[in-house]
Amino acid sequence: MTANSKAVILEPGHLTLDELRMIYEGGRKLSLDPACRDAVEAGAAAVRNIVDKNKTVYGVNTGFGRLAQAVIPKDKLEALQRNLVLSHSTGVGPLLQDNIVRLVMAMKTASLARGFSGVRMEVINALMEFLDHGIYPCIPAKGSVGASGDLAPLAHMTAALMGIGDVRFNGEIVPADATLKAMNLTPLTLGPKEGLALLNGTQVSTALALAGLFEAEKLLAAATLAGSLSLDAAKGTDAPFDTRIHAARGQIGQMEMAASYRALIEGSEIRKSHAECEKVQDPYCLRCQPQVMGACLDQMRHAARVLVIEANAVSDNPLVFVETGEVISGGNFHAEPVAFAADNLALAIAEIGSMSERRIAMLVDTSISGLPAFLVTSAGINSGFMIAHVTAAALTSENKQQAFPASVDSIPTSANQEDHVSMATHGARRLLRMAENTAAIVGIELLAATQGIELRSPLKTSKPLEKLHREIRKIARPYDVDRFFAPDIEAAKKLVMSGSLKRLFSDFLPDTMES
Repeated sequence: MTANSKAVILEPGHLTLDELRMIYEGGRKLSLDPACRDAVEAGAAAVRNIVDKNKTVYGVNTGFGRLAQAVIPKDKLEALQRNLVLSHSTGVGPLLQDNIVRLVMAMKTASLARGFSGVRMEVINALMEFLDHGIYPCIPAKGSVGASGDLAPLAHMTAALMGIGDVRFNGEIVPADATLKAMNLTPLTLGPKEGLALLNGTQVSTALALAGLFEAEKLLAAATLAGSLSLDAAKGTDAPFDTRIHAARGQIGQMEMAASYRALIEGSEIRKSHAECEKVQDPYCLRCQPQVMGACLDQMRHAARVLVIEANAVSDNPLVFVETGEVISGGNFHAEPVAFAADNLALAIAEIGSMSERRIAMLVDTSISGLPAFLVTSAGINSGFMIAHVTAAALTSENKQQAFPASVDSIPTSANQEDHVSMATHGARRLLRMAENTAAIVGIELLAATQGIELRSPLKTSKPLEKLHREIRKIARPYDVDRFFAPDIEAAKKLVMSGSLKRLFSDFLPDTMES
């Protein structure tokens, strides 16, 4: 896939992480590389040949799952695919966000366009028409166990292409059939195998996991900045960030994160003021930041590699191999790689928040930080950051509960035909909830550390951290006496989630993917 300022061109099998991020963030038109047409038409021709010769092939002219032994006559094949979509549209719960649905549809388009799925160009064009017009199927978030693909959510997507169910268009939920009519689009009629090709696949779990990764990138950046500011506010030493320490261990993420902290703190007057102090060691929440955040970075990078592969994958079943005319049934729909990636991301998101909460606790504890109790000069009559820390602690604990690996669970389905499943979909879906929790925790730390830096006046922090200080003061004034605090925390959380800190300080932060 290639991108310019106006459009993103989907190149099947060649989606990159940056390009997937652009699709997620929106704002650009999507188009499909026309070079895929030959492969698609060859795959569709192979399926037509099977039907014309009355061969019995799973997914083309048989039932599905435990009903695979049932052979379906030619005149019932259209009904077979339609019934498959209707019977599998069983999702419940809140609807997936439009940006998630856009990513799902783009990845499904790219997967089908590789030609292994045996669908006609009409199917791919229907997906592209929805993307082009900004029509997003209403997909309930719950109902997939992450094996045999994301069946229920993808069935809701497919039903919308057929004019069944609801879509979100211009921000409103409206009937799919009425929207197709208004846009002069023809409802999709499914041919042999096409319903199964659309329903099988890991695109929903992969989209949710990618969304979690993209949010985790913002958290890592903001928490690195907050941790550097907290280090200076607490008069922590920069000795633990010495290059030699991290080179001796050799962990890549750790070495890169240590370099970020060194660059962010360099030139601080506060640091210079205590260069010869007698303090021997800082708490782990300051001293071990490169080790913990570096491990998070390494996990994120691993997850990114897995998810980019999966975004480019053909994960439906069976697959058509035109060279030999074979249609081979396998298990590419099993989302175990995505489940593991999501579990790793959950650990990283939880740990980013956990370390941030510990730094908040350290800052409000005058016996450790040396700052006024709860970061307010008139403690007692003012409670300062006391309960803001309690909120951070509550969110941290909630994330710990959410971080338990989803992939170790399995529950047999389809009369034990599908007897081991990945649970990737809800394992990935939790990441956005966890990311929002961590954004609030890091937001509170940014407020607390900014307050701590001001309490060190007239000494100044480093130039990059002074810039960060100014960004925080754009959204929240200094905390001199108790006031209604929730709006400040919400503003700080939104700042973290916006990704603007990641962009503003990109020169000081490592990329999620190695260069």
